[in-house]
Amino acid sequence: MKRNYYIVALIMLTFFVISFLTNIIGPLEPDIAKDFNLSLALVSLLPFAFFIAYGVMSIPSGMLIKKYDEKRMMIAGFTVAFFGSLLLALFPNYLTAVLSLFLIGSGMAMLQVVINPLLRTSGGEEHYAFNSVLAQLIFGAASFLSPLAYSYMVRHLDDSGSSLSSFRSLIPVNLPWISLYWLFAVICLLMIVIIFLSKFPKVELKKDEEAGPWKTHVMLFKKRVVIAFFIGMICYVGTEQGISYWMSQFLSTYHGYDPQTTGAQEVAYFWGLMTAGGVVGLLLLKIMDSRKVLVGFTILALVCLTLGLFGSAKIALVAFPLAGFFASVMYPIVFSLALNSVSENHGSFSGIIVTGIIGGAIVQLIIGWLGNHFGLRAGMTFLYITMGYILSIGIWARPIITNKTIDLFGNREKV
Repeated sequence: MKRNYYIVALIMLTFFVISFLTNIIGPLEPDIAKDFNLSLALVSLLPFAFFIAYGVMSIPSGMLIKKYDEKRMMIAGFTVAFFGSLLLALFPNYLTAVLSLFLIGSGMAMLQVVINPLLRTSGGEEHYAFNSVLAQLIFGAASFLSPLAYSYMVRHLDDSGSSLSSFRSLIPVNLPWISLYWLFAVICLLMIVIIFLSKFPKVELKKDEEAGPWKTHVMLFKKRVVIAFFIGMICYVGTEQGISYWMSQFLSTYHGYDPQTTGAQEVAYFWGLMTAGGVVGLLLLKIMDSRKVLVGFTILALVCLTLGLFGSAKIALVAFPLAGFFASVMYPIVFSLALNSVSENHGSFSGIIVTGIIGGAIVQLIIGWLGNHFGLRAGMTFLYITMGYILSIGIWARPIITNKTIDLFGNREKV
């Protein structure tokens, strides 16, 4: 199949925008908590609203894509995100923040369901693995840049002659971070225009890749292995967001660091190191069984979490971002082990696994509740449970197909 480089580039841009809009929630959390006078439990409802949207929208979006084409679904996804961003930008308060994040999360869920099969078709099946890795690197790069963009905007909003000064009249004096949601609205609007003007190829899914009816999903949920990996995805996203969302607040609460500068910078480093860790993980997967890589990296992530929670201020500044480096392999390995552990209905199973992104909602509520009663440090110790479960996957997983590795000494490939 001839590759459509324009659509591949458009998908990469979409991955960038999804990440840019998604992973800014953590750096904003201390400002939102302070400006709206929220408890940790109420603050935890913000990521809950965002990630629960994945649970609500992922499987239905997989079914809708069979009725509507990819172009219309992508326009719909960005339109929903546009209105979500505009809502908070125009009416900044806690209730609109919750609704706004649910709408943005719904839009992002719709986009995630569309762009993966579209990438396979437009980029060519034989290049899909490479393009998927490239997409993850771009996703990580956007996660690195968005906290830096936030820090830059709130610090330079009042500068005379600054390109941001045109935003000033739209933003409440005491809520400079709202400027980001005006930026998000503009970005979504531009993406709608770009997609509308673009010509899309026809995506033909194999029978096994299509999302099946509800009865197929119900049948899959009766299998222990499906439930086990669904919980695994909940634990992974809960871990990733549990560190990135709360670390800025933790550094502010226990070590006195400024969330708008040091806190945002540390979250950027977390995502930057996660991107770097993904590259290292890819190399290791060529020479080691994925389950061994998962166990090793998860143990090291647990060490970093421990140092971040109980070490000194300087150690925490290093340990929290470094946890992102070791968490980098969890998502691709858990996902691949899951799909390689069943022999059919991979499309429906993928939808179920993606729905596990609601872990970003569930775990934040638990951390917030525990933090309210026992302090944020105690709340974040819940991540030992989620990481412990991920570690266990590397021990009990029995995939039908294991990852192909290279024997460095014999120059042979083995499966």
